[in-house]
Amino acid sequence: MSVPAAPHDAPPGQPRKAALAAWIGSALEYYDFFIYGSAAALIFPKVFFDESDPADATLLSLATFGVAYAARPVGALFLGHFGDRLGRKKIMVFTLILMGLSTFLIGCLPTRAQVGGLAPVLLVLCRVLQGISAAGEQASANSMTLEHAPPHRRGYFTSFTLNGTQAGQLLATLVFLPIAALPEDQLLSWGWRVPFWLSVAVAVAGYVIRRTLQETPAFAQQAATDGVAKLPLAVLLREHWADVLRVVAAALIASVSTIFTVWALAYATSDSVGLSRSSMLWVGALANLVALGAIPLWAVLSDRIGRRPVFLIGAVGSAVLMFLYLWAISTGSYPLVLLFGVLTFGVVYSAANGIWPSFYGEMFSTRVRLSGMAIGTQTGFAVAGFAVTFAAQIAGPGGDDWSSVALFTSALCIPPIVAALTARETHKVPTELLGERPAQGTASRETVTA
Repeated sequence: MSVPAAPHDAPPGQPRKAALAAWIGSALEYYDFFIYGSAAALIFPKVFFDESDPADATLLSLATFGVAYAARPVGALFLGHFGDRLGRKKIMVFTLILMGLSTFLIGCLPTRAQVGGLAPVLLVLCRVLQGISAAGEQASANSMTLEHAPPHRRGYFTSFTLNGTQAGQLLATLVFLPIAALPEDQLLSWGWRVPFWLSVAVAVAGYVIRRTLQETPAFAQQAATDGVAKLPLAVLLREHWADVLRVVAAALIASVSTIFTVWALAYATSDSVGLSRSSMLWVGALANLVALGAIPLWAVLSDRIGRRPVFLIGAVGSAVLMFLYLWAISTGSYPLVLLFGVLTFGVVYSAANGIWPSFYGEMFSTRVRLSGMAIGTQTGFAVAGFAVTFAAQIAGPGGDDWSSVALFTSALCIPPIVAALTARETHKVPTELLGERPAQGTASRETVTA
């Protein structure tokens, strides 16, 4: 993947290196995160929960998918604090190691048949660790790339984080394709464990890539002049509380992703529709492949016309197209499912997904950028994570009321639309002035010289 050359006033090679590290690290980290989503929809109801009631088993399995999202706001409080106190690099390394370890442990867990009710408890604990890791991953990677990027190309550089996320989701899907094709007995006994065990390589590769990064010039300058905040959360809530709420609302757009990747997968492969596991995994793979190209293109457009209009295209378009995608699944027509799946998730959703790293990050000053992004996004993502569980209940006893789920998903797109309409346009604001207000001529009292 090509990354543009560094600006003349940046440390040699660091903007490119930061973007590449964000891409690879996010791809590896979210490979871990998304293989859980595929397993929760296809495998875990039969491995960790009571098969005597398949509907309840599926509901409980999807709820464990949401558990990580519930843990993310808690993780964001701690990782955001230390990221704004100690720097972006340390958090980027820590989150990758934690994700790799917790994912590997999931692959080692005993099943319900082996240890009974202890099995889902252990599964939830590992999922919580995944959530804590994910809480700091994107915020630290986004802060790192934004603060290294040329001012006029922040949208493009920061899009590499989300481009990497889509690559990780694609990789997770491709790994699950041969696993899902295994005979049922092999799939449920050992096959499902293999993708989780591969996280060892994920952790090692990510550590090697990220440990050589330099801290960002913006953070280094902040620490050397005004000093870092002793309590970033206090500064954040006093000076940026409206932007935190705006990011929370905007982050609900992630509900489109969780409904698409988890609930729609479970619905399409249920008895009421009957599409095969492999065919639906290919829909996700192709949609993510298209997203790899769409995300940087939307980001480049946002550098030219602004963050708000591009984000609105993604939010409004996703609200409409989710109806068409879930309708296509209900018909059982695979060509329609493939068409609307790629259009919804690969093209239109990528408009919002690809530019939110710059859109959200530019709302905050350097002192509280990582905290603001982490707390705002992870609180919104927590709701998005449990959207899958709510969707499973809304779909009714038969799990086939797709129109209600589509309406629910579209309703969750309304807060992001409102947030974008009320946000400031920041794509032309110099990096050092991002998040600053006219009254902020001096540093806050809650700072300490590094």
